[in-house]
Amino acid sequence: MDRLWVQSAGARLWHWVLDEIIRAPLEPILHPSSNRLIWIGAFTFFGHIIFAWVWGRWLPQPYENPGVRAAMALLALLYLLPAVYKEPASQQSGWLFTVATWVQLPWFFTWMYCMNDGNQVWLASLTAMILIYYHATDWRLASLGLITGGLAGWATAGLMHVNSAPWREPLANIVVIAFGSVMGVMLGFSSANLRRARLFNTLSTMGVMAHELRTPLATVNLMGDVLRNLVQHDVPESKRKKIEELSGRLQNLVRSMNRQIDTQISNAQLLRLPREQSAIMAAELVNELVSHYPFRSFRERDCVQVHIQQDFCFQGSRPLFAQVLTNLLKNALHSLASAGAAPQPGDLRIQVGLHHGKGRIAVSDTGVGIPYEKLHRIFEPFFSTQVGAGSGLGLTFCKNVVEAAHGQISVHSEPNEGAVFMIDLPLDTPKDA
Repeated sequence: MDRLWVQSAGARLWHWVLDEIIRAPLEPILHPSSNRLIWIGAFTFFGHIIFAWVWGRWLPQPYENPGVRAAMALLALLYLLPAVYKEPASQQSGWLFTVATWVQLPWFFTWMYCMNDGNQVWLASLTAMILIYYHATDWRLASLGLITGGLAGWATAGLMHVNSAPWREPLANIVVIAFGSVMGVMLGFSSANLRRARLFNTLSTMGVMAHELRTPLATVNLMGDVLRNLVQHDVPESKRKKIEELSGRLQNLVRSMNRQIDTQISNAQLLRLPREQSAIMAAELVNELVSHYPFRSFRERDCVQVHIQQDFCFQGSRPLFAQVLTNLLKNALHSLASAGAAPQPGDLRIQVGLHHGKGRIAVSDTGVGIPYEKLHRIFEPFFSTQVGAGSGLGLTFCKNVVEAAHGQISVHSEPNEGAVFMIDLPLDTPKDA
């Protein structure tokens, strides 16, 4: 009994580590916004200049380096680059922010702390830096940055600091720094949980609202059926065609709205995807999806071609992977519609086969494609290439589902020539093989 309890507790702990530390999305810039980055850049730039005067002239410290201060001030201008502050949620902005902040906070403050023999001024400054660091970036990045930046700053000071005086009360300094670090981790972790909880509640509300819309849509769909039945009795031919056309439009609208509802309900699971997996045959999944997809016209249906080069089996959540392919098919059809010309057979292809020892499902179209400057951001949450349409969560959901099955999703696109989305998955042996 005790062994089972320990195993259960260990499993729960491992799932907690996976969900909260490993799988939780990284946030290089907390609360990313253009105004926040501008304020951070301006405050950091002028702050280095002011403190260079304060610690060098007004309240002189044992060591101050105007040259390094100037370099830190110039480094702060990275936050003010248009490529950074105009797109604070992009991957490029995140990496530039991470590097610049790592140099200016843990490396610089640790180095200056050591160069000033750990005096009270720089002990307080170092502790304040720790709390600021956890407030600026993801707590995991901050923890890693403190370790690497602290070691790098200490090593730099060791190379430069010759015949230094012994630190005063080194044990007391260690206790203060450790306390600041622990508090930083706790505050950063709790803040991350709060942000994810708010996002999860928002997504859940979206899912509930989307689900509730099915009731009025079912009524609208029933009205379409009633109209179709009415035209069969004592209705002139001219009016019959108009009523049938109206009924068809209503039912197409219902199908379109139901697709949107399915997408939003899936988005509600964005942060808590089910762990249940089963063996899935790729060809069967693709054929079933295409046969049940609510195409808007026969021409749209006929433009889709399925090519099974070699079937394969993989482990995953069948409902979620069906939604992944639905999202990709919907995006491809939207791209074809945006191209302007009527879709032709083969304009949208779904291929199933093997590639470098893995199973691959590829969805390709000949639509408008994706601009080069947006290609690296399409899997980011809330980013959409469809101006004024889409929640920006569809491809993020696809990426999370595929990665939960230990697979990878990638894209290749040329503007005005279409796009190819490729899902590569580890192979699994069917049980009846």
